[in-house]
Amino acid sequence: MKIEKDIEDFESLGDNHIGTSTDTPMRSDAFRLTNEEKIDIIKDDVRHIMETLGLDLTDDSLNGTPLRVAKMFVKELFGGLNPNKKPSASTFENKYKYGEMLVEKNITVYSTCEHHFLPIVGKAHVAYISNGTVVGLSKMNRIVDYFAKRPQVQERLTIQIVKELQTVLNTQDVACVIDAKHLCVNSRGIRDIDCSTVTSEFGGKFKEKETRREFLDYIKLETQF
Repeated sequence: MKIEKDIEDFESLGDNHIGTSTDTPMRSDAFRLTNEEKIDIIKDDVRHIMETLGLDLTDDSLNGTPLRVAKMFVKELFGGLNPNKKPSASTFENKYKYGEMLVEKNITVYSTCEHHFLPIVGKAHVAYISNGTVVGLSKMNRIVDYFAKRPQVQERLTIQIVKELQTVLNTQDVACVIDAKHLCVNSRGIRDIDCSTVTSEFGGKFKEKETRREFLDYIKLETQF
C-alpha cells in the first residue's frame, strides 16, 4: 500500500539523518503569523495529540501542558527560526595584531533533531584566524545558540555556524567541530546510549593539514580553572 511505502521512506530518511539543504527549509509565509497566534494554534494541536494518546487533560498536572509546549516551541526551542533574533555580531579592529588562531571550545549545543523533534545535546568548538578584525567571544556562543535553536541536522548546523562567522569576520579562515548526542538515536530506534556524532567544517587556511591539526590539538586540551 502507498501509505506503508511512504512510512518506510520517511523512516529511512529520518533514521539515517539525511538532510536536504544547507539552509533551514522555510516557507515564504513563515512569519505571517505573530508569535502569539502561533502559540494559540500549536497549543490546540498539542492538546489534540495528548487527547489522541488517551491522556486526561482535566488533570491539574496535564491541563497546562499544551500551552507550555506551544510557548516552548515558539519562544525557546525554535526561536532561532526568526531572523529578527539573529545576534548582532559587531567586529572590532585587531589593534593588538594577534595573528594566531582564536579557539572558543566547549560551547554548549542544545538543538532539536528535525526528523523526530528530539533533543541534540553536545559541544561545539569554533575557531578563526583574524584578517584584521575580531569579534567578541560571547558572540561566537550566541551564533552557535541561534542556529541551534531550530529543527536541525547536525551537518547543517556545523555549516551554518561557519558560514555566519565567515560573513561576520570577512574571512574564509573559520572552522567548527561539533560533538553531540542525538536522543533519536540514544532513546529510540537503536537506543545506543553511548554513541555521539562528530561533524566538522573547515574553511580557508583550516583546510591545510597543519592548521587543521593545530585546531584539533587545541580542542583536546583540558581546560584548567
